[in-house]
Amino acid sequence: MIPAIDVGDEQLRITEIFYSLQGEARTVGLPTVFVRLTGCPLRCVYCDTAYAFSGGEQYTLAQITAEVASHRPRYVTVTGGEPLAQPNCIPLLSQLCDAGYEVSLETSGAMSVANVDPRVVKVLDLKTPASKEMERNDYGNIALLTPNDQVKFVICDRADYEWARFKLDEYGLAGKVSDVLFSPSHGELNARELADWIIQDNLPVRLQLQLHKLLWNDEPGH
Repeated sequence: MIPAIDVGDEQLRITEIFYSLQGEARTVGLPTVFVRLTGCPLRCVYCDTAYAFSGGEQYTLAQITAEVASHRPRYVTVTGGEPLAQPNCIPLLSQLCDAGYEVSLETSGAMSVANVDPRVVKVLDLKTPASKEMERNDYGNIALLTPNDQVKFVICDRADYEWARFKLDEYGLAGKVSDVLFSPSHGELNARELADWIIQDNLPVRLQLQLHKLLWNDEPGH
């Protein structure tokens, strides 16, 4: 069992809160506030947010919601690290929904989403073999997904693609969630190659490119 990170009552350890364009998923391109929680029990080989593994500052839930409100957003994404590693992520998600935002949660799928507010859009990242963290996938989460949720696969090579295609069929994902996202691992797989595979196999998935990397080359705060 993956341990949770305890930072005390009504507090969360936060790496950053920033306002930018959503770079991935169904709301790609829309102005969004990102709340990046600190800490992650996984070590995916392609991780681009290793700076969120440690450090950060403790915020109360009230401080977080006030900072989010200062940007007057419509959309809020809670991300990490692995946000569910901190138990107080759950009440934060509910408070953000109560404030009237459309809230999404980016999660590795290694921790249970059972207690996530049903108003939250869950973006569940199933780890492929090349991530080196495939064994962390909690497949019990799939039964908890709704038609409002999304499943993401980061594809590093052809073997990853075939594995993801098998999981797509095994769990009937295209009929379970709003979008299944196939994303080429940045710098490892050419996006056009992945696009060709998807077209050849006529898969019911969405090719996803990371808009923030195209626009800002992964600069902090984007």
